[in-house]
Amino acid sequence: MNEISISVIMPCYNDGQYIEEAIASLQMEKHPDVEVIIIDDGSDDSVTKTVLDKVVSKRIRLLHTHHNGPSCARNEGIRAAKGTYILPLDADDRIEHAYLDKAKAVLEKNPQCGVAYCKADLFGEASGPWMLAPYSFERMLVESLVFVTAMFRKTDWEAVGGFRTDMKDGMEDYDFFIGILALEKNIIQLDEVLFHYRIKKKSRTTEFVRDAEAVRRAFRSVYEHHQAFYDKHSRLYACLLRDEIVRQRMEIERLMHMTGWIARLKRIPLLRWIGKKMIGR
Repeated sequence: MNEISISVIMPCYNDGQYIEEAIASLQMEKHPDVEVIIIDDGSDDSVTKTVLDKVVSKRIRLLHTHHNGPSCARNEGIRAAKGTYILPLDADDRIEHAYLDKAKAVLEKNPQCGVAYCKADLFGEASGPWMLAPYSFERMLVESLVFVTAMFRKTDWEAVGGFRTDMKDGMEDYDFFIGILALEKNIIQLDEVLFHYRIKKKSRTTEFVRDAEAVRRAFRSVYEHHQAFYDKHSRLYACLLRDEIVRQRMEIERLMHMTGWIARLKRIPLLRWIGKKMIGR
């Protein structure tokens, strides 16, 4: 049997309708050194239970947790992983099979690289490029740029302490990657789309991004958990926050200016009539 070098960690909660598609995207027949660990996070859907029992094989293991959330599920899977390298993949997403080899190659060639990830696009309820800013250490200090489907070493996961299980709102992946940076490791982004992120009408992420208080809570939690890291980079962090305040103020000014022009245009009878026709009023 081939030695396992990559473990794909796949939490699943009632995603039986998608998980076979996620597994198929790995094209495991091309990767004899890859194992998949599915963590059934307390699914209560009969379809999911049937599918999970069906997909188990020599290289696809199934673990069970009691619906404690994706962080707990990922930690359970990584704890059981045989691979040197870890790639989390949610049960409703897909990757290009080349992602596995390309991310692994980056980590093997760069001992100081703690995370290798790629560009991504969207499918499902929305489609097109996922418009995340390109990776930079500076931007990573103030916003989340790296999605959870990124490759890292199991030893670094152990050093960080795993994914936090107390971040119920979300952003535990951002917290984890800040932890990697705090180990004095860097992050490298592959310049190609190798990950496909499914957009649903309702999900944990869509609920999170609509809740301003939850977002504030999550960012504060990350900052407080990595206080020493942020203290070390306090001058740079303060400058970045000031730049962000200026950028947002300029954006608000631009929108107010546009709103003013729209209000003026509405006073012109012909344009007001055209507008009503266009919206069917």
